[in-house]
This record gives sequence, C-alpha cells and structure tokens, in this order.
Amino acid sequence: MKNIKTYNAISQTGLQYLSDHNYQINAESDPIGIILRSQDLFKESIPASVEAISRSGTGVNNVPFDELAKRGVVVFNTPGGNANAVKELTLASLILAARPVLGAVEFSKQIRGGDVSLRTESNKKSYRGTELAGKTLGVIGLGNVGSKVANTALALDMKVIGYDPGLNANTAWRIDQHIEHATDVDTVLRKADYVTIHIPLTDSNRHFIDAQKLQLMKPNAALLNLARGGIVDDEAAKTALDQQKLRLYITDFADPILFDNDRVIVMPHLGGSTVEAEDTNSLMATRELDQYLTTGNIVNSVNYPDISEPFTTKYRLGIMHENVPNMIGQISQIFGEHNINIEQLSNRAQGKYAYTLVAVNDFGTETPAQMQQGLNDIPHVIQTRYYQKSEEK
Repeated sequence: MKNIKTYNAISQTGLQYLSDHNYQINAESDPIGIILRSQDLFKESIPASVEAISRSGTGVNNVPFDELAKRGVVVFNTPGGNANAVKELTLASLILAARPVLGAVEFSKQIRGGDVSLRTESNKKSYRGTELAGKTLGVIGLGNVGSKVANTALALDMKVIGYDPGLNANTAWRIDQHIEHATDVDTVLRKADYVTIHIPLTDSNRHFIDAQKLQLMKPNAALLNLARGGIVDDEAAKTALDQQKLRLYITDFADPILFDNDRVIVMPHLGGSTVEAEDTNSLMATRELDQYLTTGNIVNSVNYPDISEPFTTKYRLGIMHENVPNMIGQISQIFGEHNINIEQLSNRAQGKYAYTLVAVNDFGTETPAQMQQGLNDIPHVIQTRYYQKSEEK
C-alpha cells in the first residue's frame, strides 16, 4: 500500500477517502505523497520518494513549488474549496467595519447594577454606525472568493467596483453585469468606501497595498485583507491609521505591529475555518493526489500544466520535461524505435515546464522500466512515471 504523509489537522472526510482507496496514512514507509494545510514545507526535508503534494486550501506560499518542479514533484491546491467560507467572513467583516458591534458588545458586558435597560439606551449613541447600502465596495481580485463577495455585495445594495489583473473569460462569467470593472487598482482605491483584497500572495505582489497605494484611499475608508498576510504592508497600514489617512483595517493575519490598536481588528486566520470548507478542501486535495498517482491526470496544479484525459488504454507514461523545442518529436521517436504504437498523446506547457501523457496498450518486447529509462535519458526530461489501468478504477 502507498503511504501518504499528512501535516496539520486534515479533515476526516479526506482521510477516509484515502483509506477507501487503499492508501496508508503516516506509516513508517517512505511516503509517495504529502497532504498539508499551513505547514511550512520550506523548513521540512521532502523525501525523494514523494511524487506529489496536495495543499488543502488555495495559498501555496508555504510550499517550495518551484524547487519541487525541478524534481518532477507535482504540487496541487484546492481553488474554490473555501470560497464560500471566506466570502461569508468577508461579509461579516464588512458589517463590523460599518457598525461598531465589537465595542458595543464589550460595553454591554460591563453594565452592572441600577437600571440596566436605561443605561444601555443612554449610551448606545456612542456605537452608532453607518449602513452598507449605497456605499462603494472595491474588490481587488475577482476569482473564486472575490466574485462571490462582489455579487453578494450587490444584494446588499452596495455599489461594486472590481479589479483583477488576470481578468479573463472564466472570471467574467462569474461577475454580475452591474459590477463596474476598473482597468487599474488605483481607480478602485480612490472610489471605494470599503476595499477588500482577494488575490494570492506571490513574490511579485508582496506588499501590493503599500504606503503609496494607501495614500490613494479615502480617509474614512476601511481596508479588509482576508487573502494572505504580506499582501498589505502592515507597517504602512498602521502609519496610515495613525495619521488618520485610513479609518479601519481588518485582517485575518496576525502581525505584532498591529496589536493594541483600536482601529485594527485582527482575526486568527479564520477565513477557511468552517466544517464544510475543511471537508471540501480535504476531499479535493485527496482526490487530486489519488488521480495523479493512479492515472497521471493533473488537475489544479500550481507548478505543472493540467492534463486530464480518460484512462482508456492499458498503460500510460507521464513525462515531466522542460518546455523546450522538439520534445514531442524526441519522445515519439523513442516509442517508434521500439515499435510501440501510441494510442493517444497529450501535451501541455506552463512557463518553464511541460507535461506529456502518452497512452499505449502494448510495450512489445520492452518493459515499462526500460521505457521509463529511455525517456529519462532524453535531454531536458525531468521525470517519467508509469501507470497501469486498474480494473477497480
């Protein structure tokens, strides 16, 4: 049985899927795959036996996926798995940004003695808020989460303006036609009363919201970051708050510089922490891992291109290689030299890397191991893996 190593608390839904599909979990043998949530794999030694890693969640800034791509290790994530949970917490944060509910609750806890009802009524004006209806919400990032937030905000009678640096057809169909599309983020920051961020953290967008961009926002605006720590320059946000250039900052990522500030609400990374989201993410993560390990299909990878084809032949060879010219010709030549008929060949490229999935019914006089070795000897091939169709799949 193949061993899967897990980090963090993975939902039982996903673990049960692995058990039902004949995997061991955290056995003493070398693992073929890893499933994790927030564990920092930059600090871990990843065994040579590992062929794939699946992140139960969207962000993969805790996984060295570029280095793993050089080893032919496929890294998956689960886009959309926690989208509804993050959307709901974002809406709750919007309400907290408009109505001083937390302060009012703390005030109510301290009321003791005398006419409690009268004292409560006499002080409630101190906690008067504003309504979201009629205000402008700026949504930066219109993916799985951002699109849900934007569409729901319309139902709250808010005006919505959205910006997505990677706006494409898949993004467009998720967005209500009444949402204004901005061509640059500066327009969103200038117009919005509330700004919420829903983009992944990458090296290129670290501190995407910096001191310069914060200066563009309205002084009475509120900023929400439920995407990833590091996207907002927290020190710059604190300065803007202290200088009254920003009214409120709500973040799901703790940073000591933000502590003990009455104009900051810090949550302990609650975005995807619902029973439903954890179940959905873990099941997606385990299914992606299983599909790759048993069929060679790649779905939702962050470091290799996706290829998902029906497994209709007896065998497959999945070839990871660099994205350079004449790779398909060299791969096909190996099969031709051994008189092996290719039933189907699929190829995709993504940046520096490509993936070729070759389906055959007969290896002739060659063994799968010999074919793997021959393909691995081709310059720029990183790794070749062999799959045999299971009657149980």
